[in-house]
Amino acid sequence: MKLLTFFLAILLLPSVAQSVQNPRIAAASSLQFVLPEIAAAFKQETGHNLRITYGSSGNFRRQITQGAPFDLFLSADEAYVHALSEQRLTIDSGRVYALGRVAVIVPKNSDIELTQDLSGFAAAIDGGQLQHFAIANPDHAPYGKAAREALQAIGLWKAIEPFLVKGENASQALQFAVSGSSQGGIVAYALALTPSIASISEVMLIDQSRHAPISQRMVLLKGAGEVARQFYDFIGSPTAREILKAYGYDIPLTSEETS
Repeated sequence: MKLLTFFLAILLLPSVAQSVQNPRIAAASSLQFVLPEIAAAFKQETGHNLRITYGSSGNFRRQITQGAPFDLFLSADEAYVHALSEQRLTIDSGRVYALGRVAVIVPKNSDIELTQDLSGFAAAIDGGQLQHFAIANPDHAPYGKAAREALQAIGLWKAIEPFLVKGENASQALQFAVSGSSQGGIVAYALALTPSIASISEVMLIDQSRHAPISQRMVLLKGAGEVARQFYDFIGSPTAREILKAYGYDIPLTSEETS
């Protein structure tokens, strides 16, 4: 019996080591282009791989509440992190790692003029030219919520609402916006800056005053291992901060920078 137990332990060692070495990361879909670059820099420095799953921050919050085995959660809305912290599912309250922005996107050579008041879209509605306008679902996607707030601030929400196609997350909203069946949308700026998207689109950054700040907070979950903790710290490193800046994120000041 002891010999059988010994051999079973040996067989389980690779899977245990894999779990330790490759922590599970739940990441907002708006990070799908920037996070692989950060993860690559992390691997180059530490040798560790990560298992990253992208999706809606609101959906991740629900999954974690239901017991999904993630080690680190990078949310696009800090409210979801605070909610998990209040449920005592996290190590602490986490920290803000980036400030997101939203942008209007239209296909190259679009007849719709991009202006801060979105008057081009208002004209397209009046002229019967608008068929579809893409945003992420504002009920659970932070970038969709910011898009709705911006449209409300401009006074265009009620007029454009019948034409909305809502992506499950920021990534799907971008797909809808550039699919060819849509005349544009409001999407995560970091996704719109991707060269493959920028080459086929016109992009205009929306003034931050038109929506609440998109404070993207990350947090370690209960049971997070050493590698997850290392990656959490790495995201606050100068290397990662520079990568986030290159993808259009604003970066919160460190305690040293504010002192």
